[in-house]
Amino acid sequence: MNKKYVKYLSVLSLVLVLTLVLTGCAQQNAANLHAPTSGPYGIVYKWIGTPFQNLILKTAQTIGGKNAYAWGIVIISFIVRLVLVPLSLNQQYKSTTQQEKMRAVQPQLKMVQAAQKKAKDPTAQQKISALMMDVYKQNNLSLTGGMGCLPLLLQMPILMGIYQAVQYSKEIASATFLNIPLGKPSIVIAIIATLFYVIQSWMSLQIVPPEQRKQMQSMIMISPLMTFFFSIFLSAALALYFLVGGVVIVIQQLITNYIVTPRIRKQTDEDLAKHPVKVVVTQEMLDSILNGGAAPSSPEGSAKKAEEKELHKNIRELNKGKQNRNKK
Repeated sequence: MNKKYVKYLSVLSLVLVLTLVLTGCAQQNAANLHAPTSGPYGIVYKWIGTPFQNLILKTAQTIGGKNAYAWGIVIISFIVRLVLVPLSLNQQYKSTTQQEKMRAVQPQLKMVQAAQKKAKDPTAQQKISALMMDVYKQNNLSLTGGMGCLPLLLQMPILMGIYQAVQYSKEIASATFLNIPLGKPSIVIAIIATLFYVIQSWMSLQIVPPEQRKQMQSMIMISPLMTFFFSIFLSAALALYFLVGGVVIVIQQLITNYIVTPRIRKQTDEDLAKHPVKVVVTQEMLDSILNGGAAPSSPEGSAKKAEEKELHKNIRELNKGKQNRNKK
């Protein structure tokens, strides 16, 4: 499956699951103002919603003041996002490393893509697709580009916890932040939160190699759109979580752009100098497939076969010498 579609399906499936869960919470809350005590939402509230509710309430009591509950959400959200930073940076490290390696094999991939457009025969298309897979496999490249969904998966229970903490707490739901009710959606907080994710997306595009930038442009807009979608329909308290997360990921992206990426590029260049990419595809191979012939062996494969042939020849000569000696 195409790498771009794998990314889209992974992210959109997570969005769908999270939307269903939060919508279910909202529907239950509309029918019954009391916190759920049974079923999946009761379990979520007991083990996730209630602890977050207690943390926010205790933090607010410690801070005091008119906006105490909002600052409680901000502080808890900031701590949670800081805990996730090492994991996010690790994912970013893997993704950036893959991008740098992709630049080295890009000439081979461009040849394969051009051949795929020319191929009309299903058999030829299958052979060319197999060559594409070989380019990735023999150069230890991931089809998903090193992108991981673990940080987003870990955030899902946190989002549900904050949502339920607000929905089922009269103190938090009735509190305000700069005169904005926390228990209702806020267009102002939604727009500000989304802007941070737009900035982060633009920054992340700057470190992507030019040849990969075009296919990444549509992908990077998913995060801002998700943020706006959830923030505009759910409570301002949840939008505050996204806003705090936006501030953290902009800082994280600055670290990635100016510290992590330069180190990765230097390390990758040194590694490629010692271990050049494997030439898996040549224009001769693709032309042979397009003309109806079988794919000739890759340069590495041809060299390996030549070595094996020479080895078998030497073994046969040794065996022949032994047989002659035994006759004598």
